[in-house]
Amino acid sequence: MQGKRKIIIFCIIIAMLITLGGVGVYYWYENEYFVSTEDALVAGDFIDITPKISGSLLECNVKEGETLVKDQIVGHMDENGIADENVNSSLLRAPINGLIIKKEAEEGQYIPAGSTIAVMVDQEKIYITANIEETKVEKLKEGQNVDIKIDQFEGKVFQGKVENIGKASNSAFSLLPSSSGGTFTKVVQKVPVKIKLEENDTKLLPGTNADIKIHIK
Repeated sequence: MQGKRKIIIFCIIIAMLITLGGVGVYYWYENEYFVSTEDALVAGDFIDITPKISGSLLECNVKEGETLVKDQIVGHMDENGIADENVNSSLLRAPINGLIIKKEAEEGQYIPAGSTIAVMVDQEKIYITANIEETKVEKLKEGQNVDIKIDQFEGKVFQGKVENIGKASNSAFSLLPSSSGGTFTKVVQKVPVKIKLEENDTKLLPGTNADIKIHIK
């Protein structure tokens, strides 16, 4: 009876060692061949529709989710006081081909020149921005392959490539000054990395979460 008990205990120990060994090999492989993070987002370059002159917004024919073409007239400002040859400056035009993702102003409002009336994004130029720990950045190179999972599309894996590695950490752009006194806690900094999607799905929503895995070997 005691012999059987020893065999059972021995088998349990062996199983635990195999399991721990497997976990160790898995983490070694992941760290050796990939740089991964869940701190990533779908992103795009936001372009504002802005008036060239100050005045009342007489008309604004855009709505969120609408697709526009570059130079399309979408509204106009009050042109009173503008010389006839400058009437075109009262027109509002789409600066790019893209999608309206936010409308900031309504008809009848007084809008200063250069203020945002609506925000657009080019859906053909959506990319991924990932924040990578400073201790792992040296492993990265432009052109490395990337596996991308986006929460919006559960179960689907997108492919991409590292396009640009930030030249400063995110904290370098903080408006808050660093503490010069008192206690100091060292925090691992993160560097932004831009990842180009190989196939751009126009249904991707900027700001949604993503997980990325960069192939470093």
